Amino acid sequence: MREILGRRRKISLRRKERTAFLDAALTYAEQWQWRVVPGVGLDGRAARRAAGTPACGCGRPNCPVPGAHPVEPGLLAATRDPRMVRWWWTSRPDAPVVLATGDRVSAASLPATAGARALGAMETLGCRLGPVVATPTRYVFLVAPYSLAELGELLDSQDWVPTSLRYHGDGGYVALPPAGGASGPLAWVRPPVVPAGERTPWLPRIDALVDALVRAGRTAPDGDRLRY
Repeated sequence: MREILGRRRKISLRRKERTAFLDAALTYAEQWQWRVVPGVGLDGRAARRAAGTPACGCGRPNCPVPGAHPVEPGLLAATRDPRMVRWWWTSRPDAPVVLATGDRVSAASLPATAGARALGAMETLGCRLGPVVATPTRYVFLVAPYSLAELGELLDSQDWVPTSLRYHGDGGYVALPPAGGASGPLAWVRPPVVPAGERTPWLPRIDALVDALVRAGRTAPDGDRLRY
């Protein structure tokens, strides 16, 4: 009897862990009206064969964002419809949650060291920050949607803009917590805060952050490859 109860307990815990992805996806889509889509996840068997190196479920050996991008369905299918979200994460309960940016929320990201430096500098200056996500190699700052024209004007005022600084606007995406399983290590460095009387988290404008992000990005290794 103890063995059966132990087995049931393990199954119950596993199911509880898996519901975290669905719960998070429903919060983003239904409550906050952010468009989401399942990520492809990691291939654990391939990772073991490669001595622990993360291997993307898409099968590409050099995938720049392993496990944290949509494949089927694609990014264009991203939705805020709770019925679709439930169906997706019931079918794939361990799928990472991928946010389609540019609609209700956008983002900018830096390599992790530079991102932590930018975050510290903005906190010291008393900047009001929105949600910040730490991925395995980057810090992602969620911001209010911005247009390419607005972004172009902001960057034109800078003497030099590092290519290590990424902008996730219309047609882009970022992975969101929870962490674990197929999604890899993801964490809220600054969790979303919904102001009293509001239904969605507060998001800063990109122009309030861009100077600090550019300054911090100048100290990061430059490059032209997208990294997760």
